[in-house]
Amino acid sequence: MTTILSLPPADRPRERLRALGASALTTSELLALLLGTGTVGVPVAEAAQHILHRAGGSLRRLSQLPVATLTAMHGLGEAKALSIFAALELGRRLALETADDGEPLRGPRDVWRFYGPRMEGLTVEEFHVAVLDSQHRLERDILVSRGILNSSLVHPREVFREAIAERAASVVLVHNHPSGDPTPSADDRAITSQLVAAGRLLDIPIHDHVVIGRGRYVSFAEMGLL
Repeated sequence: MTTILSLPPADRPRERLRALGASALTTSELLALLLGTGTVGVPVAEAAQHILHRAGGSLRRLSQLPVATLTAMHGLGEAKALSIFAALELGRRLALETADDGEPLRGPRDVWRFYGPRMEGLTVEEFHVAVLDSQHRLERDILVSRGILNSSLVHPREVFREAIAERAASVVLVHNHPSGDPTPSADDRAITSQLVAAGRLLDIPIHDHVVIGRGRYVSFAEMGLL
């Protein structure tokens, strides 16, 4: 079995990380460090490169692969596959922590910075309500529905129940498109119109509806659709 220790010292990811810092390592080197060992006839560096290649060089795509797909790669095994997914989830949670909950969400770009890391890689649609205080700070993030977005799942009572309980000054609607294209659909527009009308009756204004895509977003407010 080929291990990291069998590599020349200068080429060992652990030694390079210690000397140069994690940012100096390539993605495949970081994967190799995580794997620790390869398999019979497959060096660990080659196994890491193969895993990354299978995901098209994208960590986001890698996080979306089934566990069975990874375990089938050169006999990688379930334990190592689960370690990879655990590391990817830690990275996702770190990205969420870097978004300061106390920072005001004053515009769609602020909303994108907070919600993008958690939603752009999802394989199903999620509909969230960002409850804001009078200073536009996020008081609470509410997951209203997960799955196919339609008016039966995203009903005004579900959207505003928690907002009323929190005495929200305003809210922002956020949902993702797993396709990666954030262009609002006809259903998106209809649901938004329904919720904006309900918000007026309840005196809880909806400042925006931000649709999260892959690496980009669409703001209803910016498009003049509210």
